[in-house]
Amino acid sequence: MSEPQMDKIEKLEQRIEELEAKQSEDDEERKKLSIIATKGTLDMAYPPLILATTAASFGWDVQVFYTFWGLDVLHEEKSDNLEMSAVGNPSMPMPNSIAALPFGDKAVTKMMEHRMSENGTPSVRELIDTALDMDVELLACQMTMELMDYTDDELIDGVKSGVGAATALNFMGEADVQLML
Repeated sequence: MSEPQMDKIEKLEQRIEELEAKQSEDDEERKKLSIIATKGTLDMAYPPLILATTAASFGWDVQVFYTFWGLDVLHEEKSDNLEMSAVGNPSMPMPNSIAALPFGDKAVTKMMEHRMSENGTPSVRELIDTALDMDVELLACQMTMELMDYTDDELIDGVKSGVGAATALNFMGEADVQLML
């Protein structure tokens, strides 16, 4: 190899080192958001996904750890059929005595779906797809999966399974913002 070629290689290696050092600094400066999602109703599926995608759009590293009923949001079949809970919700425009009737949850869910459709609000599935496209980590709690008899095949593609509280805690410990919804 000639001397000019050796100089070019040396300069390229030096430039690579500079870029890697800058990337490392940028990674350390990125904010992190950790969300624990425990609820699987239609109205409670939205806050973690909206916050996660918004933070990701700001360039934040985001992880959402779904556990207990929140895991339904990541379930391939259940995610498209989440319902509202009419009973005990103080914002519902109906008394609990009516909301507790067998059609209460379905009626309130239809009402909310209609409002969302009129408003152009993205579906839960669309927000999940957006989050995954933005590299938001959507984690399914392994203990909850075993408790609910869920398998990996039942989860939406792209969701990470086989993780537990230790994984969530490690990310939370480094996160700038931690939320439990």
